[in-house]
Amino acid sequence: QVQLVESGGGLVQAGGSLRLSCAASGRTISRDGMAWYRQAPGKEREFVAGISRSGISTAYADSVKGRFTISRDNAKNTVYLQMNSLKPEDTAIYNCNTAVNGGSSWLPFGSWGQGTQVTVSS
Repeated sequence: QVQLVESGGGLVQAGGSLRLSCAASGRTISRDGMAWYRQAPGKEREFVAGISRSGISTAYADSVKGRFTISRDNAKNTVYLQMNSLKPEDTAIYNCNTAVNGGSSWLPFGSWGQGTQVTVSS
C-alpha cells in the first residue's frame, strides 16, 4: 500500500503563491492517476485537481482553474500542486491521493495522509 506525505503548506497573503508536494513511498505511483483535494473548516472535502498516470491529462475544479497547476515526476514518485493568486477561500487542509477520473471529478481510492495546511490571509 502506498503511503503519501504532503508538504509545502503555510501562511501566505492573498495573491501569493505556494507549491505543495506529495511524496509517495511503499510502491510506485506511476501506474495511478493522482489528485489533490482540500477540506476547509466546517466543509466537506472537495476535489481540486487531477492528473493522469503519464501527466499528459489534467483536470481542475472551476474554483482553481487558471490559478493552480498540478504536475508529477514519476521518477521521484512525487506529485505537485503549484498554487498562484491565492485567495482567502483557498484556506484548507490539502491532501493528495491515488484517484480515478470520474468525469466531473476524480474519485480517491487510497488511504489519506495527514495533509498540509494552507492559510491565506486577506
